[in-house]
This record gives sequence, C-alpha cells and structure tokens, in this order.
Amino acid sequence: MVQLSTIVFGGLGLLTSGAKAALTVNLDDEASIKAAAALVAEDLLTFYHGDEPGQVPGILPGPPPDGDYYWWIGGAMWGALLDYRHYTGDKDYDKLITDAILFQTGPDEDFMPPNWTASMGNDDQGFWALTAMLAAETAYTDPEPDQAQWLSLAQAVFNEQTHEDRRVPSGRCKGGLRWQVYPSNNGYKYINTIANGCYFNIGARLARYTGNDTYAELASNTWDILTNLGYVDEDWNVYDGAHLPDCTDVNKAQFSYNAALLLQGCAFMYNHTDGAAEWEERINGLLNRTLEFFFPEGIAVERACEPGNCNTDMTSYKGYMHRWLASTSQLAPFTVDRIMPVLKTSTAAAVKQCTGGDNGRFCGFHWDTGVFDNIVGAGQQMNVLGALSSLLTVKAAAPVTNTTGGTSVGNANAGSDETVVTQPVEVTTGDRAGAGFITVLFIAGAMGAFAWMSFD
Repeated sequence: MVQLSTIVFGGLGLLTSGAKAALTVNLDDEASIKAAAALVAEDLLTFYHGDEPGQVPGILPGPPPDGDYYWWIGGAMWGALLDYRHYTGDKDYDKLITDAILFQTGPDEDFMPPNWTASMGNDDQGFWALTAMLAAETAYTDPEPDQAQWLSLAQAVFNEQTHEDRRVPSGRCKGGLRWQVYPSNNGYKYINTIANGCYFNIGARLARYTGNDTYAELASNTWDILTNLGYVDEDWNVYDGAHLPDCTDVNKAQFSYNAALLLQGCAFMYNHTDGAAEWEERINGLLNRTLEFFFPEGIAVERACEPGNCNTDMTSYKGYMHRWLASTSQLAPFTVDRIMPVLKTSTAAAVKQCTGGDNGRFCGFHWDTGVFDNIVGAGQQMNVLGALSSLLTVKAAAPVTNTTGGTSVGNANAGSDETVVTQPVEVTTGDRAGAGFITVLFIAGAMGAFAWMSFD
C-alpha cells in the first residue's frame, strides 16, 4: 500500500546540486495538492504549441502522421484545465483556454471546423461540447457577446446529434448515434458507446443546467438503447460498441472513459430528478463495477490495453475517469465514501510515476507498477492533473445552473442549418436564451448505442 500522507520521490531529501527533482505532494494538504497540480499543468502545456506563430490554436500536434494527437484530445485537454482552474482558482491560463476553444468552434459555432471533416466523429465533436458545458457549469468567464457562448456551443452539438441524419434509421440499432459523422469516413457503420455516451452526458447536463426536461427525456432514451443493445449488461459492464446492420457483434473491450462518462451522466440525471430511484440504482451499479474493474488494488488501470498496447488516445482515459468519478461524488453525495478513498490511493500511485523528463517530474502511464515507465505525453500529464484535481472536489462548489450562478447565454436552436429537426417541441425552460419558451430538437424513437474514438 502506498503511503498517502506524504509522497516524496527520487530521494528529494538527499538531492545534490546535479540531481533531478521529482513531483512531491502531501495528499492530506489542499495547498500541497494545488501546488503539485500547478506543476503538472505547466508540464502538460509543454506539449501544446497552438499559441506559437504559424501553429493552429486549440489542438495538440497531429493528427498522425503529422503528430501523435487527434483533434478531440485538444478539446479534452482544455476540459482538464478548466477543472484544474475551478478546483485550484488558478486563472493564469484563462486567455489560452478561451482562445483555444473559440478557435475550434467552426463557422456554424458547433465544433465542426471544416479542416477536420475527414476524421470527424460524433464523439470528437462531443468531447469539445463536454468542455464547453463544463465552462458553463463552472461559471468560467464568458466570451465577448459577438463570439460563440459556452452553453449555446453545447446545445448546438446536442441538437445536431439529435438529428436523424446522424442516426441509424431502422432495424435493431434504430436511433443509434453513429461513430462517424460522414458516410465517407471509416467507422460510419460502427455504433459505439463513447459517441452515444457523450450525447447522453451532455443531455443530462443540459437538463440540469436549463431545467428543461426535454433534454432529460432524450438522455433517458439513449440510456435505454445502450442497455437494450447490451452495451451495458446486467452486471454493469460497459462495452465498446457494435456494427450495423444489427449491432449484435458487441465489442466487449471495456474502457474506463466509457463507464465513467455514463456514471457521471447518471449522476447529473439523479441530481436533476431530485434523487430518482432509477438513477440511484444505475449509479450504484456502474460505480461498484467501475471501482472493481478499473481500480484493482485501488489504482487505476486501463485494463483493455495495459500493460503494453495502449495507443495515444487510451493514455488519456484515466484522467477522465478520475475527474468524472469526483464529479459524481458531488452530484450524488451518497457515493462520496466509496469514491474518494479510491481516488486518493490511485492518485498516490499516479504521482509516483512523475519522475521523468529533463526536469525530473514528467509523468508515466503505468501507475500500478511503482516504477517510472519512461512513457510520457499529453495524455499522461492530463491523467495526473485529473487525479490531483479530483481530490479537491470535496470542498469545491458543485456545478452551477442558470438559477444558481450560471451566466452563459444559450440558444436552444443552435447548430447548422443542415441539421435542423422538422419536429420541434416547445417547452418551458429557464434557459438564458432571452425568452420564456424555446424549441428543443427532438427525434422520435429510441436514441443510440456508443462508439470508440480510435478504432472501427
């Protein structure tokens, strides 16, 4: 068992002038956690060059073969930094974060920049929307009025992904959100958990933020399809997805971000419904299985690909799991005693990996080995940043809504003209769109299953 009270690696007490430092942190001290997180965030941004002359704001170097990272990981990184900012109060990166996100919104302010058409997945678009939603929920500084707004960006993505053109029209997979947006892209016939999971999660959060139950209804429909297709089984295993025509060839690989994204979505639904029993049951089922499967010995392991064959995408999943479990503990407080001790033991192991690089504190990936693995990257830094941030949720403010401090301006009809639904539903809402009634896009029938970001 790792000693939790104080973690000091690399013999820091015996350092000579020529020795490297290592990341140090006292996990029982909030100030120490914040200080360590600041160093991890600083090292994370050494992988980002979008603010340099001639580079593209918002994205990490890529996609392959031009660099290691696909477009979506840039969006995920800004989400990790928004959580870090919220939990620590560090506003040093505000301009960097805002400029990066807004640069990638695209001409229709919906996270569909034309340069990424050839590899645009619904999950890719969804991850940027998750970050925009997080900005709204953490009362992050709003953009100038003539720019895209955080809430309306999330609504635009949700609206477009509700449209029938993104979904399976008939058969056993009917209503399922496809992995890829365009028919020409490899993966268009894969109906995966992560794409549908993003949609479910965003819908649950929009419901809570705006008070509009149509979002909740659509999210609930998506949950039903996931379970009906067997992507979430009776033992609460969460699988990766399946292919058309009938979605019966379920890929039973289990990835931590799939389970954690669904769990957090259920927590938002639980909170929005004032503790509905069905969402409490789903939280308990997913949480128990997630802790059992992904935290053997209390340390996060990406079991589908560790020890040796995780790709660049997969090296970032543990951080999302830590952050979304922590968020779950805020929204569903009955989970705190199960979640926080595990996050603490896992974070202790994570920090122990941070002994690499020229400064002696870059982080590795294999947390359960106790030995630095010399595998560094943006994903590994995001993981440890997410782990450290997750320990600060106990004293942090819960996500706001538009009645509890949220200021982000919404637009219930946001999205491109190409994805306007022909059957709008008018509902009362607290949305800050400037009107008492909004039109929320709705598609008849069940919503869909999910997909994996990297493979078909």
